[in-house]
Amino acid sequence: MPGAVIIGAGPGMGRSVARRFAREGLPVTLVARSEDTLEAAVDSVSSLGVPTASAAADATDAPALRAALDTAIKEFGLPDVVVYNAAAVRPDSIGELSVDAHLDMWAVNVVGAITAAAHVLPKMAERGGGSFLITGGMPEPKPQYVSLSLGKAGVRTLVNMLDEQYGAAGVHVASITIDGPVVPDTDFDPDVIAEHYWRLHTQPQHQWEREVLHRGRPAVTEAGPDSDKE
Repeated sequence: MPGAVIIGAGPGMGRSVARRFAREGLPVTLVARSEDTLEAAVDSVSSLGVPTASAAADATDAPALRAALDTAIKEFGLPDVVVYNAAAVRPDSIGELSVDAHLDMWAVNVVGAITAAAHVLPKMAERGGGSFLITGGMPEPKPQYVSLSLGKAGVRTLVNMLDEQYGAAGVHVASITIDGPVVPDTDFDPDVIAEHYWRLHTQPQHQWEREVLHRGRPAVTEAGPDSDKE
């Protein structure tokens, strides 16, 4: 069973999603920048009794991210599912950030996902199946979060393009759009939101969704599998 790869395996969504897949018996490879973050995540996931691997990589470092994915492939085989959960979140207004700062934010929020997709999706398509899921947000752009709004709009566009390119080959590409701060024991509890990731991964192809919107309990779907999702 090749398992799951979680890119951005910090406390919150990353760790909850990793544990959700682990509860189904899937081996899990955890990817994060910090060794301390990885150690805590490995302890949390491996306690569920599944094989667990880890690799330190910054999502903006393309060679390191590709090497981390290769670690997962070497350890467990080509993943059944890759989750891109890395994000750079900060408040900023129009004209506040420098060009370099905007590029740094874009690199985390969008380009890292492109790097990961380009490395694994052709292999998934050749195999004839797999899931590539991206944590999204900001269903409506907010002028107080300019770089994040642009980044999450980029994620939505990327998902549509990847679905168009690889969907027919059996690769399910989708985003989980979280419309609020992720906080345990609230309507945005990460363990609750993590259910979306498992559901999307296990959906029959004729029911595939490209985007799920979580506004709180109960979770709602943004649109059906045959709808145009923007």
